[in-house]
Amino acid sequence: MIGALSRWGAGVEAFLLPERCPGCGAEPAPGRLLCEACWSAVPRFGEPLCVRCLRLERDPSGCSSHPGFQAWCGWLYDERMALVVQALKFGQRRGLAPALGAALAQSLPIHYRPDLVLDVPLHPARQRERGYNQAALLADSLALRLGSPRLPSALRRLRPTAPQSGLSARERRRNLAGAFGVERPAALEGREVLVVDDVLTTGSTLEAALAALRECGARARGVALAWAS
Repeated sequence: MIGALSRWGAGVEAFLLPERCPGCGAEPAPGRLLCEACWSAVPRFGEPLCVRCLRLERDPSGCSSHPGFQAWCGWLYDERMALVVQALKFGQRRGLAPALGAALAQSLPIHYRPDLVLDVPLHPARQRERGYNQAALLADSLALRLGSPRLPSALRRLRPTAPQSGLSARERRRNLAGAFGVERPAALEGREVLVVDDVLTTGSTLEAALAALRECGARARGVALAWAS
């Protein structure tokens, strides 16, 4: 019990004292939570995945059956990436987004330039509670690096949804059914659209967002910071 409290206290201290890397206590790299050694140890992952296959609990690699449900991920979600995501998402560390978005661009195919970059939206009530949308911050940075126009609020949450963490795959699907809508769908028809999220887990969130975009005629794909495989 004492050991667990000590580790918890060390984690809290790392967030309160961001000048030290929470992974090892060394000096962090500029604009990043982790030091160079811990950041380099996070496993990279640049292969495309099918979020529909992932949601159906099938092998998501190399799928040709579900065009329009492809997504890339920058890294695998390990304990180091978990520290980064938690800091960005819940720790008010908005300043992490520029470097993360720029690094995420390297996971996309060379010369890939979408017509528009969108983010997976939060429900307005949750965004007011948190103060910002971490996916939108990543999308801002990624769009800047790609040289592609950013279109905030093109996707919107039609209803509040329960947090996805802790839900089973079936519960996640039910939670997100009909959760997304598209503003001005005619403006997206025929456009190559990239949708940005933070973590890909069961694929349910990105699949629901991409499905809403496909319904209005957009050619949509997704990208996430990390895959919690």
